[in-house]
Amino acid sequence: MSTRRLELKIFSGTANPELAQSICTTLGLDLGDAGVGKFSNGETSVQLKESCRDCDVFIIQPTCNPDVNDNLMELLVMADAMRRASAARITAVIPVFGYARQDKKDKSRAPITGKLVANLIQVAGLDRIITLDLHASQIQGFFDIPVDNLFAEPLIARYIKRLPGDKVIVSPDAGGVKRAKAISDHLDVPLVIIHKERKKAGEVAGMILVGEVKGMVCVLVDDMADTCGTLQLAAKTLKEQGAAAVYACVSHGVLSGPALQRLEDSELTELVVTNSSPQVENMRKCSKIKVIDIAPMLAEAIRRTHNGESISVLFPM
Repeated sequence: MSTRRLELKIFSGTANPELAQSICTTLGLDLGDAGVGKFSNGETSVQLKESCRDCDVFIIQPTCNPDVNDNLMELLVMADAMRRASAARITAVIPVFGYARQDKKDKSRAPITGKLVANLIQVAGLDRIITLDLHASQIQGFFDIPVDNLFAEPLIARYIKRLPGDKVIVSPDAGGVKRAKAISDHLDVPLVIIHKERKKAGEVAGMILVGEVKGMVCVLVDDMADTCGTLQLAAKTLKEQGAAAVYACVSHGVLSGPALQRLEDSELTELVVTNSSPQVENMRKCSKIKVIDIAPMLAEAIRRTHNGESISVLFPM
């Protein structure tokens, strides 16, 4: 479908309106007028207050905490409203894809909720998805519509390059080695791997370090930080092995439960996250959190999608 002559419009749910406004400012557009809220019984209420007939519409709505389910429902209802309002094309920009960690049947009688969410999104009438650093890239295969998985690695690499001292990139688990190696190769610095043993989901029993970190500035790289148990134990392990300083860079700062207290108590100097989900309150409560702005990258991805241009050129790594 050619959309070169279609009007571009951007709308936002309530999940991260600051990010949506920043994207619009970058593109020189006004944020679309939509009333998104709840009825008195808790049901999601959406009212589009301007026409989107024959428009190329983008919905900025991460399905992030603390209201993952409400944010997902807002996205679905907004997409349905736009489809019924005759939008020419509807793209969801979902920087944080909720339920991404439930992407396989890892125990008996377990659901694959990531696939269920993909089905819901398609049934709602969305034509395309733009997301950021999916927990597992194969989630793109859950969809029968195009999915553009953007990467925060270039932004994170730029931050790491400015850190003082001799640096080493650390993957906190075997699953994140590919991501960490891409950054270590780009920066031409060593890669260290931590093997972690879990008691249960979200709880790490112990860690084994593979590599040398003595006197080095260690940078832990991962896709998300949730309860921060892994980061806290990894920073402690690295310090015990003689690391000069420990930083952590993640794409998504979920930071649920005891995360903020663990950060304050940890050996980490800084935790760097993107603003894929709102971080203002977390930064107020924890001085170790620093934020990288992804609005310019998302704005350029939206512009290129609207104009039918390649997105891959945004990621030279």
